[in-house]
Amino acid sequence: MRRSLVPAALLLPLTLLLTACGGNSAAETSTGTDGKGSLTLNVGDQKGGSEAVLRAAGELKNLDYKIKWSTFTSGPPLLEAVNAKAVDIGAVGNTPPVFAAGAGSKIKVVAASHGNSQGEAILVPKNSKLTSPEQLKGKSIAVAQGSSAHFQLIASLKAAGLTLSDVKVKYLQPADALAAFTSGKVDAWTVWDPYTSQVLQAKQGRILTTGQGLVNGLNFQVAAPSALGDSKKAAAIKDYLARLRRAQDWVYDHPDAWAKVWAKDTGLPYAVALASVKRTNASRISVAVDKPLIASEQQIADTFTGLKLIPRKVDFAEFVDTRFNGSLPASTTAPRVYKEK
Repeated sequence: MRRSLVPAALLLPLTLLLTACGGNSAAETSTGTDGKGSLTLNVGDQKGGSEAVLRAAGELKNLDYKIKWSTFTSGPPLLEAVNAKAVDIGAVGNTPPVFAAGAGSKIKVVAASHGNSQGEAILVPKNSKLTSPEQLKGKSIAVAQGSSAHFQLIASLKAAGLTLSDVKVKYLQPADALAAFTSGKVDAWTVWDPYTSQVLQAKQGRILTTGQGLVNGLNFQVAAPSALGDSKKAAAIKDYLARLRRAQDWVYDHPDAWAKVWAKDTGLPYAVALASVKRTNASRISVAVDKPLIASEQQIADTFTGLKLIPRKVDFAEFVDTRFNGSLPASTTAPRVYKEK
């Protein structure tokens, strides 16, 4: 159970939950069914996630199969459900599949989106004397262990000529980290949007550096091999992914409308949701699950294996299925740049 250290406005929404690898709760909630027909696609979701964006974009109309939604607190328990065949497909960030692969889970990455990493940041208090990552040596930094922020911290330190052993790492989940950050108990906090936007909007801190150019900015749809082996479910998955891609395009064209839905669904203040949408969400484009993507994820896996946070060597290529790539652009294609309309 997540301790109540922050107001409801900071409940974990889509970007946060998709990116986070750790979670204090593995709770699952059934949230209803859409569509009609004899086939049911069991979809794992997170608060303010796929169901919300599909509904907002009008993409849950005319379904000739049923979608049964189950909401999870974060990526890891969602992937546990995929591994257990309780869920056919679900959305997570770039790190949970690496840890699931390390645990030998039966999962397949079937789709990806690429966004900018400006919302993935190392934050420092507003009045901090720190002005560059090189100055983090000897400082205390809060981060969620095993999360994408954890990898971003490692990459940012490496770029500054430092390692984890050069800093005092405080492994804290976001709620606890926010409390430590705002009370001055840590010198910095490595985190993702919408927390980045929340801190900036509240003028509680500033960005020391971002993950731009250091992390891959990928998010995934991960499916159960058993579902992919069922021709009817595979066809439904193909249709579902197409709807998600259209919904992502809708977000780019309607950032204000999506921010309103996202804020209502997650409890975020509208200003924070809109800032996060413009900084991060609207930048995402659908991309192919290809060799550069596999290589990028392999680097993350090897990094965590080297830190002994993953118990065995992972061959990430074994955990992808490229059948739904179609004519999608390469995973290295630059994300969209949001422009005020």
